[in-house]
Amino acid sequence: MLEDKLRLLPDDPGVYIMHDKDGAVIYVGKAKNLKNRVRQYFFNSVKTDKVMAMVENVADFHYIITKSEIDALSLENNLIKKYKPKYNILLKDDKTYPYLRINLKEDFPAFSVTRRLKKDGAKYFGPFMGGISVRDVLELLQTTFAVRPCHIAVNKEKLQKPCLNYHIKRCMAPCAGFVSKEEYRENVEKAIDFLNGNDRETEKILREKMEIAAEKQEFELAMSYRDKLKGLEKIWLKRITSLNSFLSADVVAYETDNIHSAVSVLVIRGGRMSGGRNFAVTDAALSEAEALGEFLTRYYKQDAELPSEILLEGEADAALLENYFREKFGASVSVLSPKQGVRKQLCDMAAVNAREYLSKNIEKIKHKEDMTVTACKRLQSVLGLSRYPRRMECYDISHISGVDKVGSMTVFTDGEADRSEYRRFKIKTVEGNNDFACLKEVLKRRLSKLGTEEEGRFPKPDLIIIDGGKGQLSSVKEIFDEMNVKDIDLISLAKREEEIFTPQSHVPVVLDKSDYCLRMLQRIRDEAHRFAITFNRDLRSKRTLSSLLGEIPGIGKVKRRLLMDKFKDISGIMAASEEELKKVEGIGDKQAGEIREFFHRTIEDEQR
Repeated sequence: MLEDKLRLLPDDPGVYIMHDKDGAVIYVGKAKNLKNRVRQYFFNSVKTDKVMAMVENVADFHYIITKSEIDALSLENNLIKKYKPKYNILLKDDKTYPYLRINLKEDFPAFSVTRRLKKDGAKYFGPFMGGISVRDVLELLQTTFAVRPCHIAVNKEKLQKPCLNYHIKRCMAPCAGFVSKEEYRENVEKAIDFLNGNDRETEKILREKMEIAAEKQEFELAMSYRDKLKGLEKIWLKRITSLNSFLSADVVAYETDNIHSAVSVLVIRGGRMSGGRNFAVTDAALSEAEALGEFLTRYYKQDAELPSEILLEGEADAALLENYFREKFGASVSVLSPKQGVRKQLCDMAAVNAREYLSKNIEKIKHKEDMTVTACKRLQSVLGLSRYPRRMECYDISHISGVDKVGSMTVFTDGEADRSEYRRFKIKTVEGNNDFACLKEVLKRRLSKLGTEEEGRFPKPDLIIIDGGKGQLSSVKEIFDEMNVKDIDLISLAKREEEIFTPQSHVPVVLDKSDYCLRMLQRIRDEAHRFAITFNRDLRSKRTLSSLLGEIPGIGKVKRRLLMDKFKDISGIMAASEEELKKVEGIGDKQAGEIREFFHRTIEDEQR
């Protein structure tokens, strides 16, 4: 079958999609010539161990022809995002470094610290690392340019009282109407100029303020300005010799030991090194050139600001990448692999960083693999699963005495949380306190997406995990049988003894508490529980406990009023004993017990 398809491959540019024996997408690639590129995997006598590992798992493939290689590159990115193939490059940042965010769409832009980059039209500067404190930078901007760090709405009709920052000359107080939009914007531009690497204006302003303070004999203030001047060198690393002061560049180096890989990115802005990031990279089927090309397209699509130059320690298709950035982002970027000079020195520096990160973090990377991919493989073996559990979905139910019943679905891909895939369910058909029925409803709604147009949003899982024991598992198995679902594995994890139940056996599987498999299942189960509890709390927060009291069977408006008259407020009812509750007209033994149980469970849940 594969031989026939390989023989019929076209010479056109396009994207090829590799599948395993279960039909799952395991690799997506682009090609200038589909025939030549795809045939290389199967007929090239010289293949790396990584490529061989991928090819051994290929059972089928299909392709999509595109107009150009650039179109293929764009489509490849979209398909990788959709399918998250096992053998494509996955970026795992070693740390989330802080950035400075400025939203220039605002009349009076605020400067704030964030660790999350969003495509929201704001400008981001950073990342700040290597001993450079983002808080020190922000303080310097406030001291020098009096830009505001807060997001208080500026309303001319409803002016605010100026805060302390205004009185110590670290904010121009636009919220109080003390500065015009034009004057404030001028200072913002100066601050941005500093962040771009031009510190001459900053140094000038600080020096002037120091001299004025000294003349007024305000020596403590003058000393603080002197310290800020000294701090300029610590906040920004010195200009790299021979670099153009206007240079904006990212320096990228790739390092691999043929099993694990790392990428280091050094950030140059205004001719100065302002930070950098290291990534552990999964690139099982890629050459160095392919890995660098795929890394760059995903890195800049994900969150990074495009520089004017990208300097590579290694080879990549520079022309293709430049055309891609031009068409995708409307930006003119030069992609270079320098062979000499100061740019080559920067590439060498990035390579040293990549090697250092790979060597020092190899054990951490291996441990993470043990906790994720290796644990998934072992889980398949230990439980006799029909397939490798790449996509695992876990379900839990949360409510308080049958009130605000919700279900949660958390998703783990290759043993790691995939939060963008999480889903929440409001229980619609179940009356009262019935966890089994709730699970049935949630799973029925979930499984009904299979084989429909919505499967793109709800991809088929390899394994479904239920938070609970044999009873919960049996309830869900009924839904599986009713809907004739046979190609998805099903297990449950009981919390008390951490027993794993499967439909195939009456005897639970008990793993050692230190087993990576069990620890992974516990993470998944605990995350489903946390997600369900959070959703339940969100619903309850919309109402007062007083209104919840009316949800207890038999507690209507009259009894609720009598309870409030007796105990004055809801905290009094919560603290009341059963004997005290029974003294209220119309409250008997059973109902007093139900009220106590309701609040006991409420308090218990809040403390989790």
